[in-house]
Amino acid sequence: MRSRLWIVPVLTVLVAVAAALPALSRPAPDRTDGPGGGHRPDATGVVLAVHGGAGTALRREDTDARTEKAYRDGLAAALRAGRKVLREGGDSVAAVEAAVRVLEDDELFNAGKGAVFNEDAGHELDASIMRGSDQAAGAVAGVRHVRNPVSAARLVMERTPHVLLAGEGADAFAARNGLTPVTQDYFWTQARWDSLMKAKERARKGGKAVGGSAPGEAALGTVGAVAVDRDRGLAAATSTGGMTNKMAGRVGDSPLVGAGTYARNGTVAASATGAGEVFVRGAATATLAHLIEFGGKDVVAAAHEVVGERLPRLGGKGGVIALDPRGVLSAPFSSEGMLHGFLTEDGRIVTRVFPDESPGHR
Repeated sequence: MRSRLWIVPVLTVLVAVAAALPALSRPAPDRTDGPGGGHRPDATGVVLAVHGGAGTALRREDTDARTEKAYRDGLAAALRAGRKVLREGGDSVAAVEAAVRVLEDDELFNAGKGAVFNEDAGHELDASIMRGSDQAAGAVAGVRHVRNPVSAARLVMERTPHVLLAGEGADAFAARNGLTPVTQDYFWTQARWDSLMKAKERARKGGKAVGGSAPGEAALGTVGAVAVDRDRGLAAATSTGGMTNKMAGRVGDSPLVGAGTYARNGTVAASATGAGEVFVRGAATATLAHLIEFGGKDVVAAAHEVVGERLPRLGGKGGVIALDPRGVLSAPFSSEGMLHGFLTEDGRIVTRVFPDESPGHR
């Protein structure tokens, strides 16, 4: 009798295993971000997406129709510029450059015209671009006389053996290669000057001296674009004026490959915006790509892990637009808001300027 006592625990184990088999055979559920379910893509069938910066959100109750329209029109104009390139057979690199150039020319955003001032009341601009097919990349940092830094970054990628040029050398290179220089006053806007004065006043009173948004400003304003073309080639680009009242010579994540910008065919194209120093320390866009390539995650889970988990642990907030080769777009943000929009394969343009327009908003 005693020799048969082993049968009972063995049968118990077998019953438990049999009960678990159906669950084990099902695909693993999506990652969750707390009670309420898993993350969802922001859109599918996307060929181009842009962002206009993460930071203080536009709020419906405080935003008049004219201001809302101005931001939507700015994002839509960038998407139309990229759409024209793609429809005419251009590749993803040309599409993201075209889209970012439009945002650089729009003084609502912190890139090109309308760039913020540094502590010396000057403008120092950064940009980068990356091609997914061979992971070629180009960038400029601290340029003072380039109207469209993203185009200078592309020239670095295509006409030099380097990845990043900075300061006077980058300005001179851009001029030698056909980009007409502009004076510093080209970038000046009253809104950015007022923001600088407010930042300096906060500093005098012992408050936050760098960064942040003044009342009425929608966001930090860094701009970026990601695209996938007819050959499933991916590209990404990012451009910024940096942080209001930043130290002269400060460089953030936007011109750094793997921090502000990343693209690899078959994996993802990503452009980031937010607390630049944290995005550099966390290698934000490269980490996102590696979670997909080596970690087996999809673009949605990877983007949310980086923006919602990893970067906040380092003390920074922001957002990212991440596009995979199938056209799945994820655009999570941990800041109050992130201006962004996208273009679908059938030509539809969608802009999102309020936080509650995003699927991941809580």
